[in-house]
Amino acid sequence: MGNSLLDQLKKSGLVDDKQVKKAKKAKHDVNKQQRQSKTKTPDQDKLQAQKAQAEKVARDRELNRQQKEAADRKAIAAQIKQLIEMNRIEERDGEIAYNFSDGKKVQRIYVTEKLQQQLGSGWLAIVKLGEGYELVPAAVADKIRIRDETSVVVCNAAQRSDDKEEDNPYADYHVPDDLMW
Repeated sequence: MGNSLLDQLKKSGLVDDKQVKKAKKAKHDVNKQQRQSKTKTPDQDKLQAQKAQAEKVARDRELNRQQKEAADRKAIAAQIKQLIEMNRIEERDGEIAYNFSDGKKVQRIYVTEKLQQQLGSGWLAIVKLGEGYELVPAAVADKIRIRDETSVVVCNAAQRSDDKEEDNPYADYHVPDDLMW
């Protein structure tokens, strides 16, 4: 029972002592080389684990950045909504149709004559709130424009006498206030 495979092969005459020593030496060299290679190169599993960890950290950072951007957009939308609701002109129902363009569509709201003049002179602005439109003072529209350009639909520049250009050939001609389009 104590006979090893090598002893059995020797007894049967398939191998001799020289071949056995050569096989043992080759096996010993292979084992020695494997041990040395393990100490010289890092373990592949560790490298893969580190790479996976780095990828996870990068994904987490990207996800956090996207969540932060979404939260910022929500906060800005809430600020705009609050500005509009706190400063909108409540009594705007009138009989005069005020036409303005929103993107490629022409929209219409009905205002009083006083509100129409204020819209034309730049004291009031039209802003978008959800699917509807609201009138707010121009100063509030400027604050809204800082947060989101697309929310301000109409904000005419205030007309001042010192802003007139000297080279304007039509400076002598007055544009009527009741001009409708």
